Amino acid sequence: MDVKAIREQFPILHQEVNGHPLVYLDSSATSQKPRQVIDAVNAYYKEDNSNVHRGVHTLGSRATDQYEGAREKVRRFINAASTAEVIFTRGTTTSLNTVAYSYARANLKAGDEIVITPMEHHSNLIPWQQAAKATGATLKYVSLQRDGTVSLADVRETVTENTKVVAITHVSNVLGTINPVKEIADIAHQHGAIMVVDGAQGAPHMEVDVQDLGCDFYTFSGHKMCAPTGIGVLYGKQKLLEDMEPVEFGGEMIDFVNLYDSTWKELPWKFEGGTPIIAGAVGLGAAIDFLNDVGMDNIIDHEQRLADYTMEKLRTIDGISIYGPEERAALVTFNLDDVHPHDTATVLDAEGIAVRAGHHCAQPLMKWLDVTATARASFYLYNNEEDVDRLVDGLLKTKEYFGDVF
Repeated sequence: MDVKAIREQFPILHQEVNGHPLVYLDSSATSQKPRQVIDAVNAYYKEDNSNVHRGVHTLGSRATDQYEGAREKVRRFINAASTAEVIFTRGTTTSLNTVAYSYARANLKAGDEIVITPMEHHSNLIPWQQAAKATGATLKYVSLQRDGTVSLADVRETVTENTKVVAITHVSNVLGTINPVKEIADIAHQHGAIMVVDGAQGAPHMEVDVQDLGCDFYTFSGHKMCAPTGIGVLYGKQKLLEDMEPVEFGGEMIDFVNLYDSTWKELPWKFEGGTPIIAGAVGLGAAIDFLNDVGMDNIIDHEQRLADYTMEKLRTIDGISIYGPEERAALVTFNLDDVHPHDTATVLDAEGIAVRAGHHCAQPLMKWLDVTATARASFYLYNNEEDVDRLVDGLLKTKEYFGDVF
């Protein structure tokens, strides 16, 4: 994998920030966009901008072809059985809320259980809290091992015959833990429960085969995988989606409307009320083409080497705490002793290095780690060892600066 050539495809990386070449280490929050994605969105607006499905004119037909063509690209990317199982949404948050509202509230009752973990992003926690409150179901947590991993034995102990939903992140956005979602899905199904996967940190970085994983729902966002913001995907097994009611009503998703009743279009359109995110879908299709050209296997291998290199380098710094398991995805969350992570991020930014600091929308996990916040460096296919070296140099300067201050 030619990382230098890949970096050339990302215009934003070729700039200085605070007098230093930019080092972007915040891809878990949002990835940067390659030129071909930018060009695809630009070309859509310049040449094909029109609403989809409803028009019979040429621009409408071209826009529809691009929009539905992007759906087919997503289907192949995650190996869904049909494009009917691919719903375009605003992102992972919307996708998870759709499942929690449309499926869970219709199927859960008092005494039922929803099983999640303490490592979940708020987007895969709060919707289930609300579903539990609305239905009388109980929210249960699989305990974490000391290194932030999930034990299948603990999953088996937590999931019972009363469990109806198991909802777990594919990859933790804080710990980098890669969860065994296929095995967890098997356990869920053995007890008659459905399996929901938050794939926001999974789909951008590894091959996803939803049929092999056996999950009932899989969700992810385009903006974390080189696509524009505001576009995401809800994958769901067709039978489940067919039995679910839409959560937004209006144009596009209707079949027939009279004064007192209405019927809905077939899948996937019954969940896509209103004018859809057309340009976002076009950009997502272009991003998938880009990732496929690079090769997901190549991306996985590159990121794994980079994560190993980062861990090795960070461990040379005295007074640093690193959170999460040894085997992890391409992110490292850490704190410097006696330095608030916001201060760490501020000093790094002065050196042109962008990292994330805060609770990362995972406050229960922060409590489990016994910290209020952490700093996080997250990598993608355009990062290299030089970026890691710059990070280490920046952290040493941070320690030196705060050592002088105090």
